[in-house]
Amino acid sequence: MTKLDDAPIAAESNLLSPLEAGSIARFFQVLADPTRVRIVKALADKAWCVSELTHALGMDQPAVSHQLKYLRKMGLVNWEKKGRHVYYMLDDSHLLDILVSSIAHLECDQPGT
Repeated sequence: MTKLDDAPIAAESNLLSPLEAGSIARFFQVLADPTRVRIVKALADKAWCVSELTHALGMDQPAVSHQLKYLRKMGLVNWEKKGRHVYYMLDDSHLLDILVSSIAHLECDQPGT
């Protein structure tokens, strides 16, 4: 058997399992929605309550709450109750790194840069 014959086997060992690939795809779905991207960026900067996010994003409260619920379910945001308000903050530095890297990538690809 030659080294060339071994190549497909070695290459296959580097493949992600379907379960791993599905987990990664679900993680990237977070940034596939413009509203979630805006919320993630806002939460990366500071903690926000729903009413503040609603006002800043120009959206209605149920829509913002729905997206926050999705982000909580994914384990990407954390919350803290202060009085009558619940404050949300980003709880995944990897997501922030990916977002910042994506913003930098797009800024580099702008015409004239």
